[in-house]
Amino acid sequence: MTTDPILKPPRAREGWRGEILATLALAWPLALANTAQMMVHAIDVIFVARLGEDALAASSLGISLFIVVLGSLTGMTGFVAALIAAELGRRKHAVREVRRSVRMGLWLAVGLGAVTLLPLHFGNAIMLATGQDPHVADLAGRFLRILMWAGVPMLCSSVLRNFVSALGRPVFATMITVTAIGVGALANYSFVFGHFGMPALGIEGSALASVTVSCFICASYVVAIYSDRRLRRYRVFGNWWRPEWSRLRELLAKGSPVAFTILAEIGLFASAAFLMGRIGPAQLAAHALALQLASIAFQIPFGVGQAATIRVGYHFGAKDEDGIARAGWSALAIGAGVMLLSAGLMVLAPLPILRLYVDVDLPQNAEMIAFAVQFMMIAAAFQLSDGVQAVAAGVLRGLQDTRVPMWLALLGYWVPGLGTAVWLGFYTPLAGTGIWIGLAIGLTVVAVLLTLRFAARGRIGLVPA
Repeated sequence: MTTDPILKPPRAREGWRGEILATLALAWPLALANTAQMMVHAIDVIFVARLGEDALAASSLGISLFIVVLGSLTGMTGFVAALIAAELGRRKHAVREVRRSVRMGLWLAVGLGAVTLLPLHFGNAIMLATGQDPHVADLAGRFLRILMWAGVPMLCSSVLRNFVSALGRPVFATMITVTAIGVGALANYSFVFGHFGMPALGIEGSALASVTVSCFICASYVVAIYSDRRLRRYRVFGNWWRPEWSRLRELLAKGSPVAFTILAEIGLFASAAFLMGRIGPAQLAAHALALQLASIAFQIPFGVGQAATIRVGYHFGAKDEDGIARAGWSALAIGAGVMLLSAGLMVLAPLPILRLYVDVDLPQNAEMIAFAVQFMMIAAAFQLSDGVQAVAAGVLRGLQDTRVPMWLALLGYWVPGLGTAVWLGFYTPLAGTGIWIGLAIGLTVVAVLLTLRFAARGRIGLVPA
């Protein structure tokens, strides 16, 4: 079908070098797109912060709830990448099969996006139930009643992003997301403060800007697919009304555990923030800084994990056991190597990194900076585990193995992870440092369990005969 090295599995004589190059070719644009997506959200925060403390608090609460709900669901819609990759590995010309997977992925995206409208519409009540300030809860509720309309285009974009990536065009994801940064800045400037003839809507204007960006990203993927000859030949929008119930059931059955796995990890870090808030404001602020830095570093192995799903999926569909081994271990080695580099930066240059966010020389920031440096040392220690668990999860998804990894993630994150965080944070003098040690233990346990499962793939029947 094509000589593109991303799509064409390397021959035996090309071996590990060919597989590593193919993985890197997929991973770097996806990692860059993930990082750019974080910048899109950062633009929203920059504009809302100028509206005052209440507006910033309300938008932070609203976005947190939105991400918990929609972020996990992108794992379900994103599983379409594993199905597409397997179909391409199974048959050289899998146009009809790929089209069916994408079509049902879009059906699922629209359905899930519509379902999320109800809880997000009642965001105000959810905030009040968690004990938030009534004024802030009201602002967050108004914010969410607009932001909720970003759900459907966001989930549809997840499906289309995985389609273009699996077909060897991951750079489209990078180009579209980077462009979205500018669109987000322009939309916030227009709607938040009332420029270019638009009304000044304040915090609701920021929500409208997010909806605009989500629609722009989704429309951009449609344009990219129609403009590219290779992608256009799959006619993924053709016969969109025709159901493929078996494919939809497969997406639900295998994608749902991915959503719960992501939700478990998001929940662990959200719980850590609440625990830190009970210790003190300085440690909570330091936690937010250190976590922001760790999250940026995480985008690289996250992109490698997405690439691993596609590469392993190709070999899985082709029933190539040696190819599966090369693709899986190559991705794990790349993820671990990258995170060792980021860990080294955190250990060797914590203050220069923190200086990008706050003035480390101000006396009033001294306590927060001291805690942030402590947390960064632990973050450096768990960078390797964080990278390995992200890539290992992607590798197993390529084998369409999602249910057992979900239970392993729930076990690792919430028993040794959160359990240790609570014990060390509140029953020892370690306090906030103890919470971060708990996070490190949870990530390490999950990384070890998922890697061992991939290592035992043949013995436990994950590799096709």
